[in-house]
Amino acid sequence: MQKNFMGKAGFTWFVGVVEDRQDPKYLGRCRVRCLGLHTDDLNKLPTADLPWAHPMNPITSATISGIGQTPLGPVEGTWVVGFFSDGEEAQQPILMGTLPGVPSYVGSANIVGPSLPAKGFSDPNGAYPKYIFETDVNRLAVNDENNPHLSYLERLADTDNAVGVANVDPTVIVDDVLAPDDGGFWDEPFTSYAAQYPYNHVYETEGGHIKEFDDTPGAERIHERHASGSAYEIGPDGTKITRVKKDNYTIVSADDYCHIQGESKATFDKGLRVKVNNSAEFGNNYNIEVGSGANVTVEVQNGDINLISQLGDVNIKAGKNMNIDVANNLNIKVGGSILETSKIKIESATLLHMMNSAHQDINGNIIDLN
Repeated sequence: MQKNFMGKAGFTWFVGVVEDRQDPKYLGRCRVRCLGLHTDDLNKLPTADLPWAHPMNPITSATISGIGQTPLGPVEGTWVVGFFSDGEEAQQPILMGTLPGVPSYVGSANIVGPSLPAKGFSDPNGAYPKYIFETDVNRLAVNDENNPHLSYLERLADTDNAVGVANVDPTVIVDDVLAPDDGGFWDEPFTSYAAQYPYNHVYETEGGHIKEFDDTPGAERIHERHASGSAYEIGPDGTKITRVKKDNYTIVSADDYCHIQGESKATFDKGLRVKVNNSAEFGNNYNIEVGSGANVTVEVQNGDINLISQLGDVNIKAGKNMNIDVANNLNIKVGGSILETSKIKIESATLLHMMNSAHQDINGNIIDLN
């Protein structure tokens, strides 16, 4: 039997610390300093001389042709456990997993003032560990009110409150009274985060991106957050809060369908532009239908309302009365004819009524001039 052949010889395992993950072959390998095998003296055994440890990926990751999760998650300073595929030769390490703990020191980059001399079994870059005397389990999973995650504090401070919506002021148009319609205000819902250990499953990257799948009874959530603060959260009742910290683009290559089974309230701090039929094809109309019992009101606080048809007609049909209440002048300019048809026409002018034309024709059975 060949000695030290993997699976034939004795099983030699190790515990160690990752000191380098910049694998030149892009295989997710790490250089690991192993307890009991390697010295912590960097002069005697530099990090560059440690063997590359091959990762053992989970069965849920295909790890072929880019399929699955790659690279995996160890960083410099991570404690790992593994075995040597060449047995006692100890030159072909394989990583099986990582070991959380409670660090008794922080990386040199996190120390204020003079730092300790560099030794092995630590992050050569000094970035990790970040915290001292604290579990390596994510703070969002632990949910210690005396030691909250920074992203949670940022979310509490970054909420949108007292957002005003469209209101309609009471108005009299001729003899019709338009009743007021106060839309009020709305507040962004408070986060439903109430995680209890061990139910919140958290994934956080070194850059600060976060995913949470929280199974805490009664507080089930899904939360995904970019380090910039752009995020969404789905609470236990299905309410979804989405926050985009900068611009938002949505591109749909085909049709888009939206069914809102309640009310929709939109508030724009700046302008709104809607362009329809950008393809300039016949039949792509802009249609708005309002169901029975509802009104359409457009109120401008201090500005104009312009309705323009460049090459087409403007058609207005009122099923009942049409009321026009003008505070100052009513100016009508017509390039062609004006045709009026009515059962009764009454014109009243308190100061002056003038009719100027080259030809004036009045036809009627009874003409009363007073």
